[in-house]
Amino acid sequence: MNEPNERNCGEQPIAGLLAKHGLSAHDLVAASTEQLTHKMVAKACKGRWLTPNVRGKIRTALNRAAGTEYAPAELFNYE
Repeated sequence: MNEPNERNCGEQPIAGLLAKHGLSAHDLVAASTEQLTHKMVAKACKGRWLTPNVRGKIRTALNRAAGTEYAPAELFNYE
């Protein structure tokens, strides 16, 4: 397993991107076609280490809600 020793990675770039686009966690959950929860989005913004699967769900939902195409490295600094 490739998870970092420290599971709290600090505030992530996704938090700034949500603010930039005027989106909330609810907007991502609503835009998602997969099982995405408010708790997953909150953990992503706070910097809690997430599995690649959950990071993918969040990336897909953000791209859909914002109408953009962000790469994974643009959302998380521990990619």
